[in-house]
Amino acid sequence: MATRLRKSRKQRGSRFCGWGQIGQHRASGSRGGVGNAGKHKHFFIRTIKEEPNHFGHEQFHALRPSDSIKWINLKDLNELVKYSETSEDGKVILDLEKLGYDKVLGSGAINSALTVRVRRISDSAKNKITAAGGEVLILDELNTE
Repeated sequence: MATRLRKSRKQRGSRFCGWGQIGQHRASGSRGGVGNAGKHKHFFIRTIKEEPNHFGHEQFHALRPSDSIKWINLKDLNELVKYSETSEDGKVILDLEKLGYDKVLGSGAINSALTVRVRRISDSAKNKITAAGGEVLILDELNTE
């Protein structure tokens, strides 16, 4: 049959070209969805071919990276006194940031008066250090002054 006699040629210019009244073959349903729709269903083969690493995650990286800190208890500070420095006044200064600790927690007791330099400290640890005659220097507060 000649092309000019085909039904599709006669319907060119009409609104729906033989697909009925309410616009079939016009919306996103006719193309299988919009965006990433169907990547795990009807477009799965296309997804595997074009994006083989689309699904899943990298195993050696956490999905939610945590801001993990290293902490130490007061009872463990007694063992770290050997890494401390002595100031001109005779005070024992324990710089926990140099040793890799971010926070001091208040479990246990402290034997001697120490000046502790740390980024964060719990209230109970701060009270126990000051009660023993020591001092707490918080690094963020020192940098802003």
